[in-house]
Formats: sequence, structure tokens, C-alpha cells
Amino acid sequence: MSDATTKVRGAIVTVTYNSSAEIDGFLLSALAASDQATDVVVVDNASRDADDTRAIVEKYGAHFIGLSTNDGYGSGMNIGVRAALEANDIEYVLISNPDVILSPGSLDRMAETLERDAGVGAVGPRILTESGETYPSARELPSLSSGVGHALLGKVWPKNPWTRAYHNSQTQSRQTGDVGWLSGACLVLRARAFTQLGGFDERFFMYFEDVDLGRRLREAGWQNRYLSSVEVVHMGARSTSQAASAMLAAHHASAYRYLSGRYPRPIQAPLRWALKLGLWIRLKVSLLT
Repeated sequence: MSDATTKVRGAIVTVTYNSSAEIDGFLLSALAASDQATDVVVVDNASRDADDTRAIVEKYGAHFIGLSTNDGYGSGMNIGVRAALEANDIEYVLISNPDVILSPGSLDRMAETLERDAGVGAVGPRILTESGETYPSARELPSLSSGVGHALLGKVWPKNPWTRAYHNSQTQSRQTGDVGWLSGACLVLRARAFTQLGGFDERFFMYFEDVDLGRRLREAGWQNRYLSSVEVVHMGARSTSQAASAMLAAHHASAYRYLSGRYPRPIQAPLRWALKLGLWIRLKVSLLT
């Protein structure tokens, strides 16, 4: 970690899972993400290539934390952020997937938004695909009705109004603004806000932990700010594609946990049942295609 005499205001945390092929590019880009001293923490979720990842991380002078079990993205990220907070009195932390390439100065530019507006708890950049298309990384919080409609009809009628509402994204308008939630693939969090909320809800193994965090930030009085002028490139979910079936199941399980948990009243039970059925059907269809 950093020298004790060096003032560190920010940190960068990523979680790897069989990501040794991507981590070199991420760490190289992290060197230019800020002009200030910045600690980088890499948490490895019990990967097969953990030794290779450790060697690369140590080559860049970053801090490696190897876990013996894989308890999910949110759990690993919480461990990494806590380690960064314990090492230094940081003000903000950039959390990212390891297959993201950060643009030069991206951390500083997003941190400036936090410094200018005390009400902002999280800032997310425009996330581009390898082909240069804008990924919908800033969205409104999904409702149970849109979740049910999307689950039931998304595969057979992709342009149905519920799926369109579910995928509603301000990134399409190329405008900066406040949104319901920001993609956990890359965003900068105010350390005080993250600590106040206790980090990610670790009941979400994978997916929807960022949706849930965005919701809790909003409910605690913080804003989620999408900053379209800052761009990063997401090289593709390679680590998750290695176990596509398991990740599909995790996605649907997390979707149900999030949406059903937001509407727990007895009168809403029929909608929860419809959601569960719709997600089960959607998962089966997805596994066949």
C-alpha cells in the first residue's frame, strides 16, 4: 500500500475471478486514472489463476487479497473497500470490474463531482463497449410491474413497454444527470456514504447488488450522478462468461430477491408469484437458446 507519509485521498478496488488475462490492462490504466497518490486493492475470489493474478498485481505495486472461497462480487468488494479504508483515511473509492480500461484522469474527474456537490454519493462514467457503443450503465430503479412484464415477455416480445421501462437509461441521451442506480462495473463512491450503508448487500452473490446499492443511497439522501463526459471501456464480462449457465441462474435469483424484497406486502403476493414464474420461464428459455 502507499507510504505512510503520502496523503491518499482515493483508492481503486477491483474483484477478480479467473481474470489474470485482463488484470494487467486494468492496472496499467489505473496508473493514469489519477494524478494523486492512489492505493489499488485487488481482491481475488478463489480463482484457479490466483497465483498468476498475484504476480501481476505485485508487479504494479498494488495490494493483493486472496480469498479461500468465492462469496460473490459484493462480498469481495466490501473486503477490498474495508482494506483501503483501514490503510488510509480516503475520501472516495473507485470500484470496477477487472476487465475495464480506465481513461486517463477518470478518477480525478469523477471525484471532482463529489467535491463540488456534497449531496452526491456515487458518480458513474459513460461505459463503452469494445466496439464503442454506449452501455446502459445509468438507469432508473426497476419496479415490480416492469420486472414482471420484462420477465414474462422480454424474450418473446423484446420491445414490450415493460421491457423498455426496465431498460430505461439516461445514457442513451448522452446527458449528465441524477439516476436511480449506476452500474457496479465502474463507479466512484464517496467513502462516507459507502460506510454509512455498510457497503454492498452480500445476499446478492452476483448482479443487482449495484441496483440495491443505488436504491439505498437514494433512500439515505444521496444522489447517484451519471457523468457522461468521462468514458471507460468495458472489455466484456469474460470471467462470468466462463460459467454462463451459473451466472444466468444467479442473475435471475438476484432479480427476484431485489424486486420481491421491495414489495413484501401480502396484497402484492400475486405479483411476486407472477414474477417468480416469469423469471423461471425466462431462465429456462435463456438456457435453451
